[in-house]
Amino acid sequence: MRSSRRWGRSVRSVAANCGTKGRSTRWLRVELVRWISHVAITTVPAAAAGFFPLDQQLALGDKAWSEEVERTAVWLSGAVSSYGLVAEVLQRVGQINLAQASIWRSTQAAGTRFCALEEAERQQANALPEVWTPPSRGEVADQRMGVAMDGATMHIRSEGWKDVKLGVVFDVAVLAATDQVTGESVPTPHAVHNRYVAHLGGPEVLGEKMWTLARSSGWEQAQDTIVIGDGAPWIWNQAALHFGQSQQVVDWYHAKAHLVAAARLLYPEDTPAFRRWLNRRETLLYQGQAETIASQLEAKARKDPTKAAALTTAAGYFRTNYRRMNYLERREELWPIGSGMVESAAKQFKARFAGPGMRWSRQGAEHLLPIRAAVLSHRFDTMWLKAKNLPQL
Repeated sequence: MRSSRRWGRSVRSVAANCGTKGRSTRWLRVELVRWISHVAITTVPAAAAGFFPLDQQLALGDKAWSEEVERTAVWLSGAVSSYGLVAEVLQRVGQINLAQASIWRSTQAAGTRFCALEEAERQQANALPEVWTPPSRGEVADQRMGVAMDGATMHIRSEGWKDVKLGVVFDVAVLAATDQVTGESVPTPHAVHNRYVAHLGGPEVLGEKMWTLARSSGWEQAQDTIVIGDGAPWIWNQAALHFGQSQQVVDWYHAKAHLVAAARLLYPEDTPAFRRWLNRRETLLYQGQAETIASQLEAKARKDPTKAAALTTAAGYFRTNYRRMNYLERREELWPIGSGMVESAAKQFKARFAGPGMRWSRQGAEHLLPIRAAVLSHRFDTMWLKAKNLPQL
């Protein structure tokens, strides 16, 4: 019983450091239980005679540790918040003592192979024609897919804080949810089966990685597709390059935040005039009338020279993106209008790469990013096998 309690505490401790605060730890328990069934230390009488069944089971041979242990150490390196925690989990759960330096070396070697696999797949996917012809309704089921992009930062030694571009490819599922006002069950779109990519650098490579992942996930066979972003120009540039046939949506919550900022330029916050103006424009925004909001802000700018520049900038956001702000129409078509799926990804990448005091070498970060993405996408085992079968680097 005490051992069971220690096991439970260990798993909860690991989960708290995985960047999954608030999420169920069931996925982590499943992975650790699956692994411990392979690597748990077994003592049998035959061992005294020189026969070690665990070594045979794990194919250790003359090596200090098996591929199964190595694979699990690399998986944990992408799942939890530090190499030190990886070593602690291996010791507590599997009674396997590995130095952090050994874990780091194995993770870097695996990351090199993962990067090579990503590059090979990216070159192959982007060498093919990118002309996409939507399939007829008779060719596919009602599969709908989407992509979303965002950015985060990490600290690179000798370089400072650098951008990390993130993307997610997802399927759209319509599930029943309870309306908070009426209490009725209503169909609600959700992003499911999320698959992630990340790139330390500019958006061009991320765009190609996104297209590679989308294409391998069945994007060209989907009945309809969507791109969701926060309004940053680089997102729409990549959408035009790789997902030109898809609908585009500015994240509803970012659009509302811009509307709040505009209201603060006009009225003192927490006044009746502020709330009245904001509520009316939120309704217009949801109804797809972003151009009307832009025109009203431009008119205000002409009347108030002291705030003209700020109001013109606020108006420009809505005028530039008005075609991407047809929220009522998108919801009636049961599309998601929020970018929560990629916002969540950014938080989970930050948990691994931007924790307190974390500083990375560029190579160390680049080699761990695809591992973290594979773990969060539940694609680690698939990528491990593919990377293992690559020609010798």
